[in-house]
Amino acid sequence: MTVTVSGPDFIALQVRDVEAAAAFYEQHLGLRRAPASPPGAVVFTTEPVPFAVREPLPGVDLDAVERPGLGVALWFRTTGAQALHDRLHAAGVPIVKAPEDGPFGRMFTFVGPEGYVITTHEA
Repeated sequence: MTVTVSGPDFIALQVRDVEAAAAFYEQHLGLRRAPASPPGAVVFTTEPVPFAVREPLPGVDLDAVERPGLGVALWFRTTGAQALHDRLHAAGVPIVKAPEDGPFGRMFTFVGPEGYVITTHEA
């Protein structure tokens, strides 16, 4: 029997404050919570891959790292990169890279809760 892997099936960010992080993604990005989430986590109804914020796994010390997720590129698809940028900027969310046209459409990068760097692009 040949085993294959088809790609990412679930993405979760480990955060210190699950409710604060979940509120950020709800209020600023418009994500909606899934009807059920495991204890210590909030899962959102994102497609094609579910996204969540969760308590750190045993042995993970977020205070011991300069920036969580360093080296990982996390991209979210949006229908309006410029409008989302303008809304996040107005709310005081740090913008790492201003909007520009790239190979995946209009895109920009911001710093989300707990220091995770996230790029959004238009599809």
